[in-house]
Amino acid sequence: MKELMKKNKKLSGTTFLLMVTIGLFIIMYAAGMIMFAEQGFAKPQMFLNLFISNAGLLVIACGMTIVMISGGIDISVGSVTALVCMVCAYEMEKMGMSSVSALISSLIIGMLFGIIQGFLVSYLDIQPFIVSLAGLFFGRGVTSMISTEMISITNETFLKWAKFKIEMPFGTTNKRGVYQAAFIYPTVVIALLIVLATFILLKYTKFGRSLYAIGGNQQSALMMGLNVRKTKLKAYILNGFLTGLGGFLFCLNSCAGFVEQAKGLEMDAISSAVIGGTLLSGGVGNPIGTLFGVLIKGAINSLITTQGTLSSWWVRIVLSALLCFFIILQSIIVSGKRKNK
Repeated sequence: MKELMKKNKKLSGTTFLLMVTIGLFIIMYAAGMIMFAEQGFAKPQMFLNLFISNAGLLVIACGMTIVMISGGIDISVGSVTALVCMVCAYEMEKMGMSSVSALISSLIIGMLFGIIQGFLVSYLDIQPFIVSLAGLFFGRGVTSMISTEMISITNETFLKWAKFKIEMPFGTTNKRGVYQAAFIYPTVVIALLIVLATFILLKYTKFGRSLYAIGGNQQSALMMGLNVRKTKLKAYILNGFLTGLGGFLFCLNSCAGFVEQAKGLEMDAISSAVIGGTLLSGGVGNPIGTLFGVLIKGAINSLITTQGTLSSWWVRIVLSALLCFFIILQSIIVSGKRKNK
């Protein structure tokens, strides 16, 4: 009976964090619809643009969620994304390779980072922050070695992938009386499928349950007979794969590669996961929460852009404030659980 009560308390704590995140997004977006109705904020396409602009980030944030649940972190994902974009652009524009080859290269780059960093963290017991910090500098350095100038992508197949519209069964009528169907790109479909796959992986598989156990208490996980090192390595490899895929989706959105690309993306991914209810200490997290964390970041960006007079740096300021708020909220909930024990 006591164990059941503990589970219910844990469930209520994680569910509370998720509900706060979802509620915050609904309030923010509803406020935007009221304040900027004349600027088109209430149109369906404006909402879908949140997914279009952040499809790559959403995939990367799912990978970050997996690593953070295991008790790790990866601050190299922004640099890896920049490297992926630069390699894709260089291969297609300078080497004449196909867009399929660029996709394969993206996944290989991401997985190599995942394998190396995962091995250093899980088998050599080096701190994840230090390992991924080295990865951050290495990725950005290799990107600048390939080219210091921006390379725009003109590959026909790649551009077809990037501009292919999937029309929705709803839309709006403009001032001229012309009906315009709302649309998304294939990147959005891929990103949402990744969220669903991550949710199933974490909730219904042995690997997912092992990640939660290791992140919650590594010593207890060892006593339960779990292979902690192997599981952590798998988490980083999967994170690397999703970073490579997310980087390619990011490239489909930008259609270019340059050194300063995706700068700060690692903090966007971490903040999206934390705002979505993932604990920095590990053991708790949900990709659905991460999805809403990404949407909150996108909503903040849209609100500030639509407002028009504020600096784009306000996106970082507001996101940082929310990150601090959710870290404090998580600390309060964790402290409450410890006292109840």
